[in-house]
Amino acid sequence: MKFQPDSSDGVNVITRQEAGRIWVGTVPFSHSILVPWQGEVQAWGATQAAELTVADFERLAQLKPEVVIFGSGARIHFVPPALQRVLFEQRIGVETMDTAAACRTYNVLASERRRVLAALLLQPPTPAS
Repeated sequence: MKFQPDSSDGVNVITRQEAGRIWVGTVPFSHSILVPWQGEVQAWGATQAAELTVADFERLAQLKPEVVIFGSGARIHFVPPALQRVLFEQRIGVETMDTAAACRTYNVLASERRRVLAALLLQPPTPAS
């Protein structure tokens, strides 16, 4: 599903999302990613919420967002608050939703020039049996 134009004056825009792939601008990604409102898109090692650690959320806090939009995969999977504590302590908001909804929400907030970070989990496609 294509979302928006490919660029917006220096702001990262998620332009398309489908099972196992997300485009930021014209660049496709087939692994979990961190999409800051500005700057470089970064690989994120986890593929599912159960793999996340405190260190993963410390990394999010280092990017200094105002709010994190956490895309937990095809379905909503909430992360234990203890893992997110570093964000709460720094007064960084966190919203959890499925990855498709997270992409759309990120774009709205980024278009408003908010300091938003999309933390998007993507599971690699399963080979056909």
